[in-house]
Amino acid sequence: MKVSGFTFIKNGEILGYPFVESIQSALPIVDEFIIAVGKSDDNTLERIKSIKSNKIRIIETQWNEAMQDRGFVYAQQKMTAQYSCTGDWAFYIEGDEVLHEKDLDTIQKTMKKYLHNQKVEALYFDYYHFYGKPDQVFVSGYRRAPRIIRNTIRSYSPDGLFFVVMNKNKKGRYPVAAYAGCYIYHYGHVRKIDYNQKKVQQVSKYWGDNNPELFTTYGNIDLAEIRPFTGTHPAIIKDWLNNEAETEFIQNPNYKITPKDRKHRVRFWMLEKLGIDISHKHYSEKKI
Repeated sequence: MKVSGFTFIKNGEILGYPFVESIQSALPIVDEFIIAVGKSDDNTLERIKSIKSNKIRIIETQWNEAMQDRGFVYAQQKMTAQYSCTGDWAFYIEGDEVLHEKDLDTIQKTMKKYLHNQKVEALYFDYYHFYGKPDQVFVSGYRRAPRIIRNTIRSYSPDGLFFVVMNKNKKGRYPVAAYAGCYIYHYGHVRKIDYNQKKVQQVSKYWGDNNPELFTTYGNIDLAEIRPFTGTHPAIIKDWLNNEAETEFIQNPNYKITPKDRKHRVRFWMLEKLGIDISHKHYSEKKI
């Protein structure tokens, strides 16, 4: 079995991403790691080159600044890396996502388990979306997402986040996926506030928003969407958490519950009280 890891990144240092830790967390279970590195205004490329591993293969890219339609420039960059993967499985991990060392053996065993089961096209993970500070998680985001895709099927990424499998040239579908058996740890919303401000200012244009609202606090949120985190963080992220993460969280006292928040509350109640998950999924388990 050969496994390819892949990702894309641009201005990772300016935006405060733990991209080096992210890459390093996946290296033990991949045979190669492909990184599409966009031309940056910081030391992103140099920091990646400094990682001591002969598994890393860098593709230097120039982003299409005119592509400002629903994040498709992210898809272009993701697919640049994905289409250069040569493994049986292609494992996508974003620059603010980290694998826990305790889960690496489980991931590897799951990939081996389904290697020859052609019905399984992808593997999906549970998610910890840390929010505001490292000891709490946000439960309104996607609960699960496929991150490992079989590298012998026709797939692409329409907005950079999920995979679409092309059975025919004119129609796509979500991949049929099995559970990887563990979590991905997502740290994008515990970065210091000024990093998030820079992200909003720099990347909103790629989604067609040229007048983004300034991100000034993590406190504009319904507290019903927050849960305590009582587990352990990956060892590789500890220094980043100590130096780059927010440590205090205070809800905005003037925050008003929205109709969308109320819908989320119903979804949480159905899941936590009845075990019924009505959240949208970018995969299918029906044919396994």
